[in-house]
Amino acid sequence: MKKVEKFIENLKETLKEFENDVFPRAKGRIIRITGLTMESVGPSDVFLSEVCRIRVKDGKRLAEIVGFNDGNVLLMPLEDMTGISPGCEVIGTKKKLNVPVGMNLLSRVIDGLGRPIDGKGDVKPEGYYPLENESPNPLLRKRITQPIQTGIKAIDGFITLGKGQRIGIFSGSGVGKSTLLGMIARNTSADVNVIALIGERGREVREFIERDLGDGLKKSVVVVSTSDQPALIRVKALYTATAIAEYFRDEGMDVMLMVDSLTRWAMAQREVGLSIGEPPTTRGYTPSVFAGLPKLLERAGNSDKGSITAIYTVLVEADDFNEPISDTVRSIVDGHVILSRRLAESNHYPPIDILMSVSRLMIEVVDEDHLKSANRIREILSIYNDMRDLIEVGAYKKGTDPKIDTAIDMHDKIMDFLKQGIFEKSSFEETVERMKEISERCAY
Repeated sequence: MKKVEKFIENLKETLKEFENDVFPRAKGRIIRITGLTMESVGPSDVFLSEVCRIRVKDGKRLAEIVGFNDGNVLLMPLEDMTGISPGCEVIGTKKKLNVPVGMNLLSRVIDGLGRPIDGKGDVKPEGYYPLENESPNPLLRKRITQPIQTGIKAIDGFITLGKGQRIGIFSGSGVGKSTLLGMIARNTSADVNVIALIGERGREVREFIERDLGDGLKKSVVVVSTSDQPALIRVKALYTATAIAEYFRDEGMDVMLMVDSLTRWAMAQREVGLSIGEPPTTRGYTPSVFAGLPKLLERAGNSDKGSITAIYTVLVEADDFNEPISDTVRSIVDGHVILSRRLAESNHYPPIDILMSVSRLMIEVVDEDHLKSANRIREILSIYNDMRDLIEVGAYKKGTDPKIDTAIDMHDKIMDFLKQGIFEKSSFEETVERMKEISERCAY
């Protein structure tokens, strides 16, 4: 039955293409190009977010309608703007952007609009999903009650994620966000990974796929939009990745959606907003950035079919964890993982600060013994950090306080446990068992 429905959907798409080619709509003409924005007189029967074709000498360019100004149409390019000039024809397509989906997307690398860039040929779609979609009805979402394994001891042990949870990884530049995402992609117990690389350097894309992701590519779809591409493409890449994740979720799978980074998406959306005349607010970010974040992030989570567990990296400017994007994302997601530059500089990897990190749903997905062990170890680390200055200068006299004595004795053992090699994997059961052993030795 599903195959018949997908065949009918594909047939409708083909008929739409035929209709647009044989019975073209009213045409418009470019009259002005300012920065990233193009303004045209007409077409008159278009709508917001409609995709248009702009005819140039060597073919056509795709653009999207982003606004209207005194009866004129405002467009932004979905491709390179080379060849576009005043007078070029603008033709509406009657369609919004959608992305081809299907099981054969696995192990593929595609661009921000769903087009393959890995040299493996076209993707044969089983259907199409809209880039802009509604989030699941809150009353139809299944409660999050089951843990999902990441293979990272610090996360599975102390910041345990549940199936359908959304969490942010916050850090400054160069601290190890991409490496951590690669480790999770290789080791997670999710059925499918959907990974969005937004605003990345072109050099880093291949490095991530071959070095960090490795064998994890077999069960992954990678969506790439590098920093040199138009701002609108970088914006759409996150929508594309989310739509693909929704397809696999609707197929009854547990999906791990990983986005690197949400900050670069916000910067691209800021470029779009400023180009069409939105007023800048905090640090130049436009209202559309803060309106778009909850809409996108709420699309992840559980449905009545499958789940999307989402991990969003946030590039913190100048290590300020209270800057606007960090603060907004932290208020939306169900927890946060803080990567510490101090730990990274001391060669502690992954540099996860478990005292500053939290999973709001950990209490719902782990048993009582696991939770007690995590809390006891956190307490010991907290005691050591509070007394660190006195301990390091030798001002603390051993035997004065049994809690501090225990913290001194156990600190190095706990930190060694939290370290993990890039290609080292720890199962959820092994992590919990080791935590219980350490916790027992933390008694005072």
